Amino acid sequence: MAVANEKPPMSEVKVWSFCRLPFWQSTNNAAAGGGGGGSGSSSLQQNHLAAADHQPSIKVASVAKSFLPTRRRLGLDPPNKLYFPYEPGKQVKSAIRIRNISKTHVAFKFQTTAPKSCYMRPPGGILAPDESLIATVFKFVEPPESNDKLDGLKSRVKFKIMSLKVKGDMDYVPELFDEQRDQVAVEQILRVVFLEPDHPTPALEKLNRQLAEAEAELEIRKRPPPEDKGPRVLGAGLVIDEWKERRERYLARQLVEGVDSV
Repeated sequence: MAVANEKPPMSEVKVWSFCRLPFWQSTNNAAAGGGGGGSGSSSLQQNHLAAADHQPSIKVASVAKSFLPTRRRLGLDPPNKLYFPYEPGKQVKSAIRIRNISKTHVAFKFQTTAPKSCYMRPPGGILAPDESLIATVFKFVEPPESNDKLDGLKSRVKFKIMSLKVKGDMDYVPELFDEQRDQVAVEQILRVVFLEPDHPTPALEKLNRQLAEAEAELEIRKRPPPEDKGPRVLGAGLVIDEWKERRERYLARQLVEGVDSV
């Protein structure tokens, strides 16, 4: 009997209490009987476990959502670079095709880290679904500080294209992006890449082709819209002239028949 009444050492008690997990306690309490205190303790522990299991899922979902890429509204060609011919001390041009790949009208806008030496044409606009245009980007190439040509080919200038979903066909104003700042999406950050103008490459050939297409599109946009002259009168005039000729031939034939009868 004395042996049965001995208490276990404190180290064994601590190890046992440390190993007991909450769901073991809730299982033991539920199996212990129908006491009011036991059922209340079990329900509290179950609620605590459910809340603990739910919170990590919410955090994981929010973190995963933040890593999801933004759905693109514009398709860019080239997708992430702007190619310029390297001509120090001169203003050079690049081109990029912008296409609306969404199902609604989209406004776009250019931004650059060097607004004093770069500008875009057009700086922004609104595209209908599947509509596209070629934008021309102008940049002044600073002469290199050293004689090393490789230093001159490096540029820290970057461009940013932003998009905004708009309602239908409307006039573009830059203030749209300030008024609806929460709805603005950054489509792409474009890095500047210089090309040797004396060394033909596929990238340089594509750039020259896009620049020619951009000039052709600009000439088309400069043309005045065709005037609405109303319904065409040419067809009606031809019908009237033909009716007059038939009338004159009929009257002449009647006159000849009258003379013959006399």
